[in-house]
Amino acid sequence: MDELAKEYLANLVRFMGPAGKILINGSWIAAGSEEPIDVHNPATGKVIAHIAAGGKAEVDLAVKAARAAFDEGPWTRITPTERSRLIWRLSDLIEANSEEFALLETLDNGKPLGAARADVATAVGHLRYNAGWPTKLTGDTIAPSSENALLMYTLREPVGVAGLIAPWNFPLVNAILKLAPALAAGCTVVLKPAEQTSLTTLRLGMLICEAGIPDGVVNIVTGYGREAGAALTEHPGVDKISFTGSTQVGRNILRAAAGDFKRVSLELGGKSPVIIFPDADLEQAIEGAAARIFGNAGQVCTANSRLYTHRDVFDRVVEGVSERAEKIKVGPGFDAGSQMGPVISREQRDRILGHIEAGVSEGATLTTGGRGIGSEGYFIEPTVFVQTKPDMSVMREEIFGPVLCAASFSEDDLDSIAREANDTVYGLSAAIWTRDLTTAHLLSRKLRAGSIRINGAGNDFALPFGGYKQSGFGRENGREGVEAFTELKSVSIGH
Repeated sequence: MDELAKEYLANLVRFMGPAGKILINGSWIAAGSEEPIDVHNPATGKVIAHIAAGGKAEVDLAVKAARAAFDEGPWTRITPTERSRLIWRLSDLIEANSEEFALLETLDNGKPLGAARADVATAVGHLRYNAGWPTKLTGDTIAPSSENALLMYTLREPVGVAGLIAPWNFPLVNAILKLAPALAAGCTVVLKPAEQTSLTTLRLGMLICEAGIPDGVVNIVTGYGREAGAALTEHPGVDKISFTGSTQVGRNILRAAAGDFKRVSLELGGKSPVIIFPDADLEQAIEGAAARIFGNAGQVCTANSRLYTHRDVFDRVVEGVSERAEKIKVGPGFDAGSQMGPVISREQRDRILGHIEAGVSEGATLTTGGRGIGSEGYFIEPTVFVQTKPDMSVMREEIFGPVLCAASFSEDDLDSIAREANDTVYGLSAAIWTRDLTTAHLLSRKLRAGSIRINGAGNDFALPFGGYKQSGFGRENGREGVEAFTELKSVSIGH
């Protein structure tokens, strides 16, 4: 373990105590549970800290604090300009402590340190982008269409208390991705990080207090999803839930939210296709295809896990991606030159290896990878399958690991290509590689996915992000991401 990382971890553990603490109404308090949650380093499997196991009682306290801060506190009364200033202030504090955040993220999540540093920069960028929105959330003046109306207009108002449930694959980024627009809209929040990766969110809570954000506006409850997460989604004092995670948990959240008609945004699973045409810049396409499945050990909701390549260049593309997979340096995030870290847990490693075993038993062929690495930590070889068929489990189920399933197409009919790419219950993302912009635009229209990336383009803070079908609904980022935390009110005045 990096010596500086040890120091930062020791400081955090010293502050949180042996059983961990949660942030409620500006104070750090102990949870009622006597059994804290072990924090494991995925690179070693060893316990490095403990966090509080918050549950129903702690969530209730957090929601009441958020409710009071919204209904009676200063957050809805301060000016939009002041909200902007406080959000920007938080971004400055994170940036000033960026190396600490990166080191803690690598310890907690396992990703290479360079990737963790990039994540911190992304989180800062999200905050600064959303810091501009409080002064720009406006309604419309509408021309009356009836004789008895003198004036009609609309208002954008914060939805109220937002429950934010973040995943473990990008802990800090996803916490900020939800927190920044919620604060910009004027909401108060209860934030529950994933129990596997709560360390950077706890450090974030310390900086939220330092930034001067009023007490009760941001409350942080660590705990298991089945307890703290479920209590948050069921709580009658919560007006909106924003969740990123598995499709099955998304279903559970919808059921829980139905009782009092909470507003819900869900960013769920994916089985995203990457489609490579023979006219593409193949070297770039190969690099892009490899990066989009092996980055973050494949633990990315938008990972392009299904590769469709024209038969004329199929062998070349698969060979190129397989060669790159074999050259990836897999190892602990603090190791020099490490390009891919471990997956998050023993359970996740075993689950991924089970998917690979199922693919082999169903008749798919491995060109590279397919095995776990070493006896310490949760490492898996970057893996590529060929001779896949549409009905195989590896082609249909989200593996959430460094596993690519390749298939070829021979027709130039875009409807046929889109039909195969769309043959999934998911619809989060898709990638296209071609020099023909007509092909790119036409195929983009035919693909049933929320985000289409052409020739390696990435996401942007201003670009709405979300899924079709069982990949969820609602959008994050951009105007839509902030407006998702608002209600639209109509006002009409008669003569």
